[in-house]
Amino acid sequence: MVERASTPWQPMSSARRDGARILVTVRAGEQGPAEVDTVRWTSPRGAPEKAWVATDTDADAPVAYEDDELLAWMPFPEPTAEHGAAPAPIWPEPALESDFEEEQGSGI
Repeated sequence: MVERASTPWQPMSSARRDGARILVTVRAGEQGPAEVDTVRWTSPRGAPEKAWVATDTDADAPVAYEDDELLAWMPFPEPTAEHGAAPAPIWPEPALESDFEEEQGSGI
């Protein structure tokens, strides 16, 4: 059996809900393939309940995700202490559904 490298992605059930930015894998769907987005746990403007809100959206039209739309999370990368022109950060590949099948259960 071939060993796969461990993934830095963690199940959404363990995600930080303290308002800090995190990276998430948005599940593949009708809108396209799985992708990585930056979100935080907050109340969208005018909403009574909190949700995962994309950090790069307009305050008047926020993009909010339900828990079941998100597969996995990881901490947002910390900035480096280097001065001057830094190389662009390496964006992680989305998490794989197969890495989290046991977390989700069979649904039966």
